[in-house]
Amino acid sequence: MRSTPVSRSARTARSGPSLGYRCGECGHAATKWHGRCPECQAWGTLLDAAPTKVAPRLVSSGAVSAPAARIDQVSAELVGPRPSGLGELDRVLGGGLVPGGVVLLAGEPGVGKSTLLLSAAKAWAASGQGRVLIVTGEESVPQVRRRADRMGALHPDIFLAAENELGAVLGHLDQVRPRLVIVDSVQTISTAEVEGTAGGVSQVRAVASALTAAAKERDIACVLVGHVTKDGAIAGPRVLEHLVDVVLHFEGERHSSLRLIRGVKNRYGPSDEVGCFQMVPDGIVGLADPSGLFLSARGSPVPGTCATVALQGRRALPVEVQSLIAPAGGEISRRTVSGLDPARTSMVLAVLQRWGGVALGGQDVLAATVGGARMIEPAADLPLALAVWSSARDIPLARGLVVMGELGLSAEVRPIAGVDRRLVEAARLGFDHAVVPRGSVTDRPKGMRVDEATNLGDAFRSLGNDDGVVQWLQRRG
Repeated sequence: MRSTPVSRSARTARSGPSLGYRCGECGHAATKWHGRCPECQAWGTLLDAAPTKVAPRLVSSGAVSAPAARIDQVSAELVGPRPSGLGELDRVLGGGLVPGGVVLLAGEPGVGKSTLLLSAAKAWAASGQGRVLIVTGEESVPQVRRRADRMGALHPDIFLAAENELGAVLGHLDQVRPRLVIVDSVQTISTAEVEGTAGGVSQVRAVASALTAAAKERDIACVLVGHVTKDGAIAGPRVLEHLVDVVLHFEGERHSSLRLIRGVKNRYGPSDEVGCFQMVPDGIVGLADPSGLFLSARGSPVPGTCATVALQGRRALPVEVQSLIAPAGGEISRRTVSGLDPARTSMVLAVLQRWGGVALGGQDVLAATVGGARMIEPAADLPLALAVWSSARDIPLARGLVVMGELGLSAEVRPIAGVDRRLVEAARLGFDHAVVPRGSVTDRPKGMRVDEATNLGDAFRSLGNDDGVVQWLQRRG
């Protein structure tokens, strides 16, 4: 007996409507379940999604909130930044916090986000900018009070509230009427108007949208604390970064007291600035001159070290590159890197062996930066090469020498960005001899000897020691 074919509509009716799936990390929608999100490559993050209503094709016009104005008649004074009281934070923000502006501060757990914002709240209130409301969804009010006691951040214009519901947070805004509100964190706030748990894609989107609308309606400067994933990306939907006006990353190593704030997005100022902070027993302080953290304090030069200047956004920071060459403890030699780009380090070592006459076979090579600094830009190639050469030859470089430049595979020294700015910072710190790429200097600092190098041989000759250059010249000839 032949079976009767089932129509497509009947099969759909039996199986029910397809809900689909949505990634809890990036918000990517998928029609079927995957173990790994096709968009952000995160594992086990696809969850059931509620069906969405199809928007109508035609939308009728409605009443406008305010008539359109000519751009030359709009006053820009209303969105002027107000200093937060922390110079390094204001540097990254472009002058300070803007009334009605929303800042998203993201960082790993325990890096010091709450400590930084509590210090900013104290500085804001102490400068007479107005009331500050701190909404904490992760701690209780007594816990925040104890941290404020330790930091000396008590002020009558700072108000604390422990809430996890969006409606209660908006109610506090109406009662306190702050000029600055800090929400720690946006992933812990939820609303009953949207399905899902706190921290989910739909909840984070709804909470961030409501807080952004409230801040702009009341002209309140708002700072939202955000969590990050294990890969360092901001947790939650990508639309979260589009909703806010400023996105900042707060980063640092647990074993180091140095903390950096990097601007990723800024509608009110530059988006490539960097602010430096240092964790201290009673809180956190800004570092206007962090050079002491990245340079070793020693009386005499040591083989295997070379100073350079890195550009962190628009800021020039001195960095000391160290290298150690030692006999391999086994049959396989090791290459250990900390604070530098491992791929570029391998390339520099290959160039040194091929063109610089530095034999590294059967040798362990260790390369690192001082103070936990990260320098992964190409400008670290030439100082790393001279540091490895200095360690291999056991010849210390001059104490007042600073080196910067990108190294090509054929041993040519390539230009880098911001050489003049780097040299000004080096001269301010007392360096009197610099080796830079040829043609990259337009203004030489007074009292500094600047040698321009076309290739690795020029850099070696500028050191006043031709050891190791003979083979390089023979091969190049």
